[in-house]
Amino acid sequence: MSTKSAQRTRFLNNPVNHFYMMIISTSILVVLGLIMVFSASSIHAIDTKGYAFAVALRQFIFLIAGVPIAIFLASRPVEQWNRLAKSGLFLSLVLVTIVMIPGVGKEVNGNRNWIDLKVVDIQPGEFTKFLLILWASYLLAKKESHQKNRFNVIALLAPGFLLVILGILRGHDLGTAAVVAAIFSGLLFVSGLDLRKMGTVAAVLFAGLAIGIVTSDYRRARFLVFLNPFAPDDYKNIGWQPAHSLLGLATGGLFGVGLGGGRQKWGNLPEAHTDFIYSVIGEELGLVGTLGVLILIGTLVYSIFRIALRARDPFSRYVCAGVGCWIGIQAILNIGTAISVLPVVGVTLPLVSYGGSALLTTICALGFVAGVALRDKDVSKELVRRFSKK
Repeated sequence: MSTKSAQRTRFLNNPVNHFYMMIISTSILVVLGLIMVFSASSIHAIDTKGYAFAVALRQFIFLIAGVPIAIFLASRPVEQWNRLAKSGLFLSLVLVTIVMIPGVGKEVNGNRNWIDLKVVDIQPGEFTKFLLILWASYLLAKKESHQKNRFNVIALLAPGFLLVILGILRGHDLGTAAVVAAIFSGLLFVSGLDLRKMGTVAAVLFAGLAIGIVTSDYRRARFLVFLNPFAPDDYKNIGWQPAHSLLGLATGGLFGVGLGGGRQKWGNLPEAHTDFIYSVIGEELGLVGTLGVLILIGTLVYSIFRIALRARDPFSRYVCAGVGCWIGIQAILNIGTAISVLPVVGVTLPLVSYGGSALLTTICALGFVAGVALRDKDVSKELVRRFSKK
């Protein structure tokens, strides 16, 4: 083994470096997200709010609120998390039901998935992702700890996830439902489910997705258009978003047109600061910027799974793995939409896209993962040693 390979192996095998990788990649993604949200939303903010910083300022406020909450959550013992996890399914069902109450739930772009708090709107579907991960991890850990015989994880988790997914679909939010279904699949996989059964689960989920698509003319059109968004019959209608997303990415070239210099956000690319922020990054920062985002997200997900592997208790291991699946799958869906290899599903790019509820929930989930890492004796000792030298 070469010297460089040995150094790389030692670096990746040091558990404290997984903690550093998570914190650094998260910090860079959040800062990049604030910059790109401002760049992508400034025109929209001037048109709707009267000043360019309106959207980015709201994102910054959620970030400022989220960081201390995440630090607090990182210090909570597993026992407290278990108490919350027991109610995870119930709280998720309450959240997806509240949005259907007249005067409380709010419809945006055809999706009734918001709660109007007058001062600010929140998206309950984002909180259900983390709550369901906690609930499912609690059940998996409990079964693993108290039963030596094999148990049916599908029967254990499927009814709860199905109820929440149906509640989300009542509000026509197919994107969030797809992410929740993907989290369910990820947890089944990390629980050690037989690959044949995983194939059956995947087939059922795809069949459900197909039913959701074919039963709606709008969804069916959105699904088919990604194959050729520039088709004459579709370009000026349902193909407008994916087509201009591709145009933005193509315009960026290697190094981009410069921060703030993108043109697609000037009314050509709807939801530029949310679902299609990856396209704005590609246009303004080029291929270098988009690859940088991929590397950062890959580093984040890798570090989360490495922390999960070292977790001392099964509950922490399952939650970390669930958070890793959630962030990784949602990033794939968002980026796949932006580059038009997947249909438009309407999900944000974790830590980067605008969305206060999404940012706050993701940061809190990462706070849990940070807490798992800090409870690792090797990590805590190394941190004490390094900082005591300073």
